Amino acid sequence: MSSTIAFIGLGHMGGPMAQNLIKAGHTLRVFDLVPAALKAATDAGATAVDSAAQAVVGADVVITMLPASRHVEGLYLGENGLLTAITKGTLVLECSTIAPESARKVSVAAAQQGIRMIDAPVSGGTGGAVAGTLTFIVGGTDDDLAAAMPYLQVMGKNIFHAGAAGAGQVAKICNNMLLGIQMAGTAEALALGVANGLDPKTLSDIIAKSSGRNWATELYNPWPGVMAQAPASHDYEGGFGVDLMLKDLGLAAEASMQARATTPLGELARNLYALHSTQGNGKLDFSSILKLYHQPH
Repeated sequence: MSSTIAFIGLGHMGGPMAQNLIKAGHTLRVFDLVPAALKAATDAGATAVDSAAQAVVGADVVITMLPASRHVEGLYLGENGLLTAITKGTLVLECSTIAPESARKVSVAAAQQGIRMIDAPVSGGTGGAVAGTLTFIVGGTDDDLAAAMPYLQVMGKNIFHAGAAGAGQVAKICNNMLLGIQMAGTAEALALGVANGLDPKTLSDIIAKSSGRNWATELYNPWPGVMAQAPASHDYEGGFGVDLMLKDLGLAAEASMQARATTPLGELARNLYALHSTQGNGKLDFSSILKLYHQPH
């Protein structure tokens, strides 16, 4: 069944997600601050509008994919926030990766307005967004997740219900903290091997079939030329930016402090990515952390 969907935030992840909804036959009204992102969506069949508030008028579903907590709170909350423009009973899928407390805050405000909301951050990278194979990690009620499933299944392959509002964000933060740790460790191990005369592809193949195997060695190798499709083989362009990983590691640090948990490796990874970002690499893919250990030629 075709629905009218307001989609706000058409970046590296949101753009392909929106296009998959269009391909599935849904009518999309889209908004983004970047003209090129709007053009890509309209070329795919969406209707561009002049504001987020205009996008949600008459929408059956609202989907947002924004950079950080402040953007989400700024969009939804306040006297002129989007929650004042969304029709009561509308389903909202908030797919940004943000602080759990921000997700809960917006969810409570939505419920007070009679608006149904789930937090549904994603994993799977830009490749998963294009292919429609993302993993959605959902916080919210069973009923609201059931209502969201037809849309999530168009954009993703795996949908997990982590718990109540905010739980999706907690699970996503834990996952991305581990990803940052693994990528930094993989880059360090490969650099060590190459410094001692090993071929990076041979070493990667060995690790991929040994106890050090992980997502980076199997699908997203940080060494240029080892995997043709990986950002490392394209000057670290595209993919998931260093500054976005740094943001997520910062969210993990905040969650750690709030829960009085201990995350020493997460903190170390955050410091490594912060150092890497200050060296002018913030917009590169996060696998470029390899440059801390080795300067590719």
